[in-house]
Amino acid sequence: MKILVACEESQEVCKAFREKGHLAFSCDIIDCSGGHPEWHIKQDVLPLLNGNCKFMTEDGTQWIIEGRWDMIIAFPPCTDLTTTGARVFERKRADGSQARSIEFFAQFLEADCDKIAIENPVGIISGDYIKLWFPELCKEYNLPRQYSQIVHPWMFGASYSKRTCLWLKGLPNLIPEVTEEPEQEWVEWKDKKTGKIKRQNKW
Repeated sequence: MKILVACEESQEVCKAFREKGHLAFSCDIIDCSGGHPEWHIKQDVLPLLNGNCKFMTEDGTQWIIEGRWDMIIAFPPCTDLTTTGARVFERKRADGSQARSIEFFAQFLEADCDKIAIENPVGIISGDYIKLWFPELCKEYNLPRQYSQIVHPWMFGASYSKRTCLWLKGLPNLIPEVTEEPEQEWVEWKDKKTGKIKRQNKW
């Protein structure tokens, strides 16, 4: 399969598919840290989404993809989209960064590919917020778009929680290896401003 892994500099997903024998490429606007520049495309990913494209990997090799990608896996930046950043949403609306991030995310939803997986934390793509503040984008890209499933790392052998949304097209939902959340280590501290006790996963 010809696989494009978008917004991935670590190359972890790319390497996993390469180990299975697939023609996978990671793509990001920064250098790769995964040790395989021969598989990394350092450029804006949007011109590549619909296939039938030319590009150069970081080692200088020229590639031509004929036809569409067989699968696209995308990790678009969540900085402007995650609900944990709600306190600065007003500023992000004003400076246009949130609208740009929504449109960037939507390009993956609309890509001409039969198999697509998009990963992001819980955010505004699937909620009412986007209808209230960005009706034009909602109309253009059929938003909000409900995620296909939510997973946590502990479902697949890791020892921590992190609500992760997946938008899937032409792919089945992931099947958890673990169905009961295990005991996890927590760190507690006192908030200096409020005096309240807070806690989060040790990781």
